[in-house]
Amino acid sequence: MKRFIYIITDRNRNNLHVGLCSDLLKTLDFYRQMPTLFFDNTNQLNRLVYFEEMSNEDQAMERFKTVSTYTRPQKEKMIRPVNPDWVDLTAGLKYESGLRVRPQLRPSLSSSKRLVTF
Repeated sequence: MKRFIYIITDRNRNNLHVGLCSDLLKTLDFYRQMPTLFFDNTNQLNRLVYFEEMSNEDQAMERFKTVSTYTRPQKEKMIRPVNPDWVDLTAGLKYESGLRVRPQLRPSLSSSKRLVTF
């Protein structure tokens, strides 16, 4: 099962919160529904700036423990190479998850048309 380690921040980049989850989009929706979960209204955690995908739960837990102990400069050093402008990565995730969903296929017209004889 996939696990995600993520870093989420507020719009002013004052707070960096590290988390671990199995469904990143669902977790981000939870943060949006509960804006004052960790901080007041001025420091809402709403911007995903970094994430890692792990396939092994034990590796993910070890990585989470490691990243959680990092200081702010160490976390910034992780974020800047992959997201130098600190843009919200949620839109890309939603687009990518939409691509993974197999679209419903229309039945072919040739199979629905039957040879009609008079």
